[in-house]
Amino acid sequence: MRHHRSFLRLRLIVLALHLYIGWRLVPAISSSAAAGMLLAAYLLVSALMIPLVIRVSWLNGRWLAWPVSLMTGAFSFLLGATLLRDVALIAWRVAGPLPSDLACRSAWVALGVALVVSCYAVWQARRLPRTREVDVPLRGLPAPLEGFSIVQLSDLHVGPTIKGRHLQRIVARTNALSPDLVAITGDLTDGRVDELADDVAPLAALEAVHGVFCVTGNHEYYSEAEAWVGALRRLGLQVLVNEATLLERDGARLAVAGITDLSAGYYVPAHRSDPVQAAREIPAGVATVLLAHQPNSAPAAAEAGFDLQLSGHTHGGQIWPWSLLAKRANRFLAGLHREGEMWVYTSRGTGYWGPPMRFGAPAEITRLRLCRAE
Repeated sequence: MRHHRSFLRLRLIVLALHLYIGWRLVPAISSSAAAGMLLAAYLLVSALMIPLVIRVSWLNGRWLAWPVSLMTGAFSFLLGATLLRDVALIAWRVAGPLPSDLACRSAWVALGVALVVSCYAVWQARRLPRTREVDVPLRGLPAPLEGFSIVQLSDLHVGPTIKGRHLQRIVARTNALSPDLVAITGDLTDGRVDELADDVAPLAALEAVHGVFCVTGNHEYYSEAEAWVGALRRLGLQVLVNEATLLERDGARLAVAGITDLSAGYYVPAHRSDPVQAAREIPAGVATVLLAHQPNSAPAAAEAGFDLQLSGHTHGGQIWPWSLLAKRANRFLAGLHREGEMWVYTSRGTGYWGPPMRFGAPAEITRLRLCRAE
């Protein structure tokens, strides 16, 4: 019942915002009756379809997936352009009288800006992510681990619009970096195993000297997290569920640990996120790397004594200006930061969620190199 009320509330908010856009733009371009009718029809369809984007599993395998996803992103830019147009018109009115054709011309400009920015954002999201290089200085790092490379993938969101072909390109780029270890920090999928098994299969081709490790994100728990843990392990990935493993290079040891998502315990009580349990079997004095989907896990992870936490979840905000809200909701939005004595690196994500768009927050494949702190 609560979910039904939330979905209804979302529909009403989306409808109200579409009505605002229509109120401000449709009359302004009514000199072209066909254009006005076309815009009104588009806004009606958009208002009805956009709430479906949260029904991710329902969209998998349906032709509606791309139209719904594109409309969601385009709506964001159209709303922003409409608001900016209104601010500009108010400022102009304060300064002096408005030219008779300004309302019409500015409405067309708003539509044009929304279209151009939407196309650019699609290109940003769908291109092969660039490699971001990050050096992480760790105190007491043994000399044999100097230069140890970790390639981090995060928030792949294989689902309605991210399919196996796109994932194959990401896997190829990752393997070309010749990493010592691959770390996937959650939100690999959006949907059930039977829907996406073929699309996630390219993950089996990931190669690293010391293996491929991953943890669950919140989106795995929206479908069937326990089934995904099994499916990913069958692909050869080492899924860490509040546990750690020891790696060795030239006699030096590195502990790689992983915890479940912060929300995991709500869906699967046995998966309650527990960095203390993950650290329990790690010998004293061993350098430690923790995979934790959300950067908000950092305080507990630092308390448990980890040296470096790798996270994702935020997408770097994915689409500006929503990144401003994401920054308020997360301890770190993107990049390398400190939590006490622990380093935290938060990836902007390798895929995207919802709209196949990115604006102001480019996707990344991250190569982190461990180095000795001065």
